[in-house]
Amino acid sequence: MSDLVTPSRAALAEAMSLSDEILKNLELGELPFTSIVLKASRLARILNDFKAQRMMQYEVGGYPSNHDGVPPDVFELAVLAGRESEEKDSKTNEVRKLVYMESIGQMEAQLQMTDQALLAAAGPNDSAGSVLVIRESQQERTGIRNRHATAAERLARSRATVYRYVFEKHYELKFSGIADDVFSRVRLRVDSKIGITIPESVKRLTAIYENLSSENSENWSNAVHGCRRVLQDLADAVFPPPDEVQTKTRNGEGRTIKLGKENYINRLIAFIDGRSESTTFTQIVGSQLGFLGDRLDAIFRAAQKGSHADIVRREEAERCVVYTYLLVGDILSLVE
Repeated sequence: MSDLVTPSRAALAEAMSLSDEILKNLELGELPFTSIVLKASRLARILNDFKAQRMMQYEVGGYPSNHDGVPPDVFELAVLAGRESEEKDSKTNEVRKLVYMESIGQMEAQLQMTDQALLAAAGPNDSAGSVLVIRESQQERTGIRNRHATAAERLARSRATVYRYVFEKHYELKFSGIADDVFSRVRLRVDSKIGITIPESVKRLTAIYENLSSENSENWSNAVHGCRRVLQDLADAVFPPPDEVQTKTRNGEGRTIKLGKENYINRLIAFIDGRSESTTFTQIVGSQLGFLGDRLDAIFRAAQKGSHADIVRREEAERCVVYTYLLVGDILSLVE
């Protein structure tokens, strides 16, 4: 339901509070439903979920149509809101998909009118009238009950749609907050060790965070280049490049690896291999380092050719930063 642009941290905090408030309003029936849907529209706006915001606006104001019928984009939103039904042509047996267009306010008004009409139709005792009058009265009440049931069922659909949307966003935000807290603790732990082992990288990390907050894709690439430099700084600190190629032996198998200045990933893996007593730790971290190093180097080579096209989404840059942070933390855990 979303075409999302990442909101700010303050906006996410506001959205978390608002989603909790809307769920409470819905569950306890604290506000008119139209007011609750307007609050849900605000939630979607805070989250930059423009499709959901437009749907909420149509729920409140009604779904528009023109002389050609319902525009495809409007029809799609109505289906998303659970307003779709099917109608079978009795002559051709063709099944058509339909959506109803009334606003929540119109459906509430219909429900109120049929409530009043049912009370009025109950009126005097029908047994005193003719059979025809009684039959007409019963038919009238049946029609009113059908209209009442339709309005109630449609309102229930809208309520379920709004509740489902807010519920999903609430728990997405809640999980995001937990993950953010976890990463914040990791960051504090890693930052303290970075400040001791590779103090110059503290400045690089600050620049990385600033580049991530930019709306310019070139700055996202710069954030990734910053990750590469942090890993290079770390490799220089924990396993400085030797003057010549070294041969490493593992599990009885000899293999020659390059440990030069530019072979920072190999040097980090060699450091882990020499310090970790856990084969599993060495294999997992080494594998992750190899994958991340290949990606960072590919982006670096693209930048040298004057291209930043490799990073087209902020999310990709953010993943590189998170992976780098976690790997740096793992490696620094081996530093005495």
